[in-house]
Parts: sequence; C-alpha cells; structure tokens
Amino acid sequence: MQPKAIEDLTLDDLVEIIEPAFPRLNPVEQKVSIQIHRLLAKGCPLERQFVADRLQIPVKRINEMLNRWWGIQYDQQNRIIAYWGLSIRPTSHRFEVNGQVLYTWCAWDTLFLPEILQTHARIESLCASTDTQIRLNLSPNRVEHVQPKNAVISFLTPNAARVKENVVTHFCCSVHFFESEEAGRGWTGQHPGTFLLTIDQAHTLGRKINAMQYPDV
Repeated sequence: MQPKAIEDLTLDDLVEIIEPAFPRLNPVEQKVSIQIHRLLAKGCPLERQFVADRLQIPVKRINEMLNRWWGIQYDQQNRIIAYWGLSIRPTSHRFEVNGQVLYTWCAWDTLFLPEILQTHARIESLCASTDTQIRLNLSPNRVEHVQPKNAVISFLTPNAARVKENVVTHFCCSVHFFESEEAGRGWTGQHPGTFLLTIDQAHTLGRKINAMQYPDV
C-alpha cells in the first residue's frame, strides 16, 4: 500500500506517525513525566533528588527513567532546565503560566502543555515569515483566543530516530506560527516535508498525543 500524501493525512494518521517519537511510559513513569513538567513550570532548574523527594520515589529509579528518556536539557550542574518542550531558557516562544514566564521549544508545545499543566497559558511568538506578533490564550482544554485570528502553524512528520537524537534540531526547528495561511505557505514551500495546520487542528492533535502518552493519569 502506498503511503498517504501529506495533504491526505488525518489527525489520527498523524498520531500514529508521531507515536514512535515519544517514550513509552508505564503508569509510574507517566506520573513522573507530568510532575516534572509541573515542577519545571515553577521556573527553577530541577535537581533529580528534588524530583525524587517530591514524588517519594527513590532517586535511583528517577535516574533510571531520565537516563533512558530523550527530550530533556540539563545545565552544567545536571539540573533539568527543559523537558519535552517546556523550557526555562529563553526561546522565541514566550509561555506564561500562573504569572511565571517560561518558554517552549516550538509553536506546537504551547498548544499541548496547558492540558498537562492544568492551567491557563498566555503565549507570545512571532510569525516566522513576517515577524508579526502572534498571541494566544489557552485554558487547559481549549484555545480561547488567537491573534491574528487566521494564524496557522507549520508541522513536520517526525522521524523517530532523529527525534531521539535531538528533538529540537530535527523537529522543533520546523514548527512555527504564521500570521496567515498565505504567510505559512510561502515558508513551507521552501522547506520540503513541512505542511500547515490550523491552530485548532494542532491543538486537537496535541490533546490526542497527550491522551496517547498519559492514558493512565
């Protein structure tokens, strides 16, 4: 059977394609992953021992998990400073939750993280073609406001092996906001393999991935 063309992919098709790029987590690991996101959202680097103490899990077990997982960045003291899209190190995507200014690796991260964090978020970014300001407000479950209203997002079907090598280089660098479909098509036309999603489509896709990644939490 011939693979589907990008324009024929459904969101469920994308979930199936994206799934191998994420670690498979058992129920305990799902809990740890979500809590790392929520602890990091307080804006401070995370010591592994601190994570272990907060979750009442031996640090040896935490180390085993983190050493197997990808999509994590550390500082020189081996503290977590970015975890699966959420970063305390500045990027071009400003992500504010509970009065705390954070950042994300790509535009799509801003859409699925509010559900994981279970909080409202305010996002500021720039159109990758025109530098127009993009602003969004999200609740944990929905996109509440988008400005400009016709903003879209670029996307790339990830190669799992390359994502495990470096998710920022091989996925996030292709996922941006654009003020309009016209602006986005100008960019995707110059970047083979990328395509556009509406904000609502990308948000729904993010929630589907959350459900896949954390079915027991």
